[in-house]
Amino acid sequence: MLKNYIKIALRNLAKHKFYSFINILGLSVGVAVCLVISLFVINELSYDTHFKDADRIYRVKGDIIFGGNHWKMIEAPAPMAAALVDDFPEVEASVHFRARGSYLVKREEENIKEHTVIWASRDFFKVFDIPMLAGNSERALTEPNTMAISESAAKKYFPNDDALGKSLILDNKMNFTITGVYQDIPENSHFHFDFLLSTEGLDEAKRGVWLSNNFPTYFKLRENAKPEALVAKFPSLVKTHIEPEISRIFGEGSSLETFLNDGGKIEYDVQSLTDIHLKSDLQGEFEPNFNITYIYLFAAVALFILVIACINFMNLSTARSANRAKEVGIRKVMGSFRSHLIRQFLMESILLSFISFLIALPLVSILLPFFNDLAGRELTVPFSQTAFYGILLAGAIGTGLLAGVYPAFFLSGFKPISILKGKVSMGMKSGMIRSSLVVFQFAVSIILIIATITVSNQLNYIQNKKIGFNKDQIITIDDIYALGDQAGTFKREVLANSIMESGTISGFLPVSGTWRSDNPWWAEGKDPKQTENLVSIQNWEVDYDYISTLGMKVVEGRDFSMQYPSDSNAVILNETAVRNFNFEGDPVGQKIFEMSDAEELELEEKTVVGVVENFHFESLKENIGPVMIFLSDRPRGIASFRFHSSDTEQVITFIESKWNELAPGQPFTYSFLDDRFGTMYAAETRLGKIFAIFAAFAIVIACLGLFALTAFTAEQRTKEIGIRKVLGSSVRSIVFMLSKEFTKLVIIAFLIASPIAWWAMNLWLEDYRFKIQLDWQIFLSAGVFATVIALLTISYQSIKAATSNPVNSLKSE
Repeated sequence: MLKNYIKIALRNLAKHKFYSFINILGLSVGVAVCLVISLFVINELSYDTHFKDADRIYRVKGDIIFGGNHWKMIEAPAPMAAALVDDFPEVEASVHFRARGSYLVKREEENIKEHTVIWASRDFFKVFDIPMLAGNSERALTEPNTMAISESAAKKYFPNDDALGKSLILDNKMNFTITGVYQDIPENSHFHFDFLLSTEGLDEAKRGVWLSNNFPTYFKLRENAKPEALVAKFPSLVKTHIEPEISRIFGEGSSLETFLNDGGKIEYDVQSLTDIHLKSDLQGEFEPNFNITYIYLFAAVALFILVIACINFMNLSTARSANRAKEVGIRKVMGSFRSHLIRQFLMESILLSFISFLIALPLVSILLPFFNDLAGRELTVPFSQTAFYGILLAGAIGTGLLAGVYPAFFLSGFKPISILKGKVSMGMKSGMIRSSLVVFQFAVSIILIIATITVSNQLNYIQNKKIGFNKDQIITIDDIYALGDQAGTFKREVLANSIMESGTISGFLPVSGTWRSDNPWWAEGKDPKQTENLVSIQNWEVDYDYISTLGMKVVEGRDFSMQYPSDSNAVILNETAVRNFNFEGDPVGQKIFEMSDAEELELEEKTVVGVVENFHFESLKENIGPVMIFLSDRPRGIASFRFHSSDTEQVITFIESKWNELAPGQPFTYSFLDDRFGTMYAAETRLGKIFAIFAAFAIVIACLGLFALTAFTAEQRTKEIGIRKVLGSSVRSIVFMLSKEFTKLVIIAFLIASPIAWWAMNLWLEDYRFKIQLDWQIFLSAGVFATVIALLTISYQSIKAATSNPVNSLKSE
């Protein structure tokens, strides 16, 4: 019986080649897209699950309100890692990290810039069971000036030698002995480090300051310990360790209680290791994380695209019901049960599904490299895993059943007497469900089109918004410290060229990934013991040419000038800082103070000489915080040069030549400020492109089905069209008659899709403090685009039917 079902199914597919081609093409593309998205979703859900005891590893997260600022961050005080183990018996081991940016690393002469360098405490390998290939994991990070490196780093610096016991020099001055080589951290991890530097040699880690949060802290719970029970003890930890520091620094009468009553907040919580990649977007994340909402969204889109492809099969099967009606009638008269017919029709859909899955696999191999480039991943098709083929088999059967169950029950339900009398409803008029399915297809497509337009408009808004500085025509050169005492000379020699307009040296730039430093200051006449008088503010060290080079606007007072020797103690504030300090009168001339040395309780004083217009220095998802800009004793960090040449290659070549003269053997690393600004929104850019691709696939698959339905409708109404033409109907009126029913469905889909898309896009835009408004043009554009595509799809078959010779359709009557 099964052999007979398969034989009949193959005959039917071969007999109706056009409709079989449409079904197989649409389903193959739908399955391929669904498989690619599924591989991505599975990969994202697998992050950090490879670590042993991943379910017992947690990260501390801080929620701090201080000086008018609110931070939600991954950093904790340096002593917290040790305190977790010492104070709480349920904590088995802990580790803290300190990120200090990139380093120049060399074995002998030539430096290489490395970005995956981190300071880590001695128990790193007790928390994270990364296999050690050489050395002892328990002793690898127990001494100052020691490091553990990854297998890749060992091969890079010691290709023909054993790395253990050898040394590497960092930033031309720090010598570290390699005490361990560990296996590369897997790709699906939320951090990737190739160099672990022991914090035993880091003064900041030893000082034990509880009011400074700079150390991301992880810990492993003992078996059966509950994280909720540990978090419940954190308030006592804060009171025991942080309250004494508050009293010591701010004087008698200051306490944790007064700090909290004044609007301050110091709270710590934990987050599971396996939740970090998809459910965390805190300040200080090691790498950009993904969003669980997007996982749900992509999974839904994958399912919808597959369903759209299945709908094509349902629609064509039910639309062509008249062609199969006599077959059903004769089979029933000859004694076939309905169950036999259902099995026959399901076999046809499952066979079509199997063929589509076989075609989809090479399509996935073609699509995956493009998707990897877009998503920044390294996904592969797991052909070597037996389970993969089991999933494909189940998927093919499931897809076949999904696509075929309705047509099977619909076709098998015909009554033989009615069929043989010719009483079978035909075409679109009998297809309420068919119409609903077409509406669903286009509604999904229109939602994706609206999402694509919205993301694109938001990105355009970000790129064109007035951001308070001029990011164009600025080249940035990293690692100026490699020049040593020649930094000033380098700047002067570069600016001697006429193509260069101005230049500045500072590691503090208004783009993410550059330096940040935040400390509390207060205005003269305000009591710092009252925390509402403290302003937690960004402290940026710059040179005299910083503001002019970046094109910032001074709105009050003046810029720094060498004509004023007193500017060594001067400061320029942004407008947010002026508002937060709440000065009495003109801000220019006011004095502000900082506790420059918490140990010695020494004060630092600066005088406000100017105010700059607010500028964005973080993502537009964030409000503009307070910033103070002051002169540095020595240039360091990043050199930024504004140029007015259109020949960027000439600019790069010239600056590189000067670099090589003054810093031979040091790596020359450059970028453009507008590109650095763009990387802040790389995730949004990728999201926009992915939505555009999804929308394209969805509408192509939907239009394939619409094309076939139009062809079938025209075929069913051939004689009607012939009679209308004989009676004088024009080609235009016939095309309109054939198109209006389908166009009406697309319009209904638009009316359904618009409110859903409006709700979803408003939800997405809530993450941004600065954003576009969803206006009617976005929805109208999507609706018009979908309608035009549908009309173009319909028009070919409609025009072909309308221009056919009526004699050919009526000569047999």
